[in-house]
Amino acid sequence: MIRLIADSSSDRPGLAGVQYVPLIISTDEKSFVDNEHLDVNELLDYLASYKGRSYTACPSVDSWLSAYEGAEEIYAVTITSSLSGSYNAAMAARELYLQEHPSAKIAVFDSLSTGPEILLILEKIRELTDAGLPFEQVEQQVRKYMRHTRLFFSLQSLHNLSQNGRVSKVAAAAVGMLGIRIVGTASPEGTLAQLAKCRGDRKALPELMEQMKGAGFQGGKVRITHVRNPELADRFADLVRTTWPTADVAISQSTGLCSYYAESGAILAAFVTAG
Repeated sequence: MIRLIADSSSDRPGLAGVQYVPLIISTDEKSFVDNEHLDVNELLDYLASYKGRSYTACPSVDSWLSAYEGAEEIYAVTITSSLSGSYNAAMAARELYLQEHPSAKIAVFDSLSTGPEILLILEKIRELTDAGLPFEQVEQQVRKYMRHTRLFFSLQSLHNLSQNGRVSKVAAAAVGMLGIRIVGTASPEGTLAQLAKCRGDRKALPELMEQMKGAGFQGGKVRITHVRNPELADRFADLVRTTWPTADVAISQSTGLCSYYAESGAILAAFVTAG
């Protein structure tokens, strides 16, 4: 049996046959499991009114083991290991599972990213496994493909990132006070890299387009997610389609983990570069 698995930083895109392992978003009073039952609007509204600290927890080794159970050929994709322990947990579960099932084959992919870039990776795995390629070829081709996937984003707030030590509190305060949009990317090392500061979405969207062009996008797949901002996602998708009429563009809403870190108003765009 072939199984595709991702943690919930993937935004649980609902691909047929993919199993999702949840991360958890917590405060000192309440926890939210990022699964199919999570109401993202309830989560964001609660966090907006909550005055204390908030934080996240990666899936446990046991959660990954449960997801592997019963499969002989497993492909697992995780959020960047630079920001979460999910990849390490998935790898630890892999070692334990192989001890009990030595004939199994397990590939764990550190996306070095999150959200829609994980969706691109999952779609590629699905394409190759549906074509009947053997495990070793699937793993090799996916790792090669991942060298050409990129993620860019526009954020309206850095509050939760600063709370969890991902950016400085000074930088987060400046964004909140001045109405600045941060345009950034997932770096080759899997960290968050700021590329530009823009006053408002009117300037942020063209900046995102320029960053995509500079990264080598020439048309093809674009996967866009948003956090309670479908209008902005639609505007960006229209810009992409106008510039690259043959682009394969799809939009979806972020779920718990990405909504927590990107916060309301954000959009994230993943794509495949030429080469």
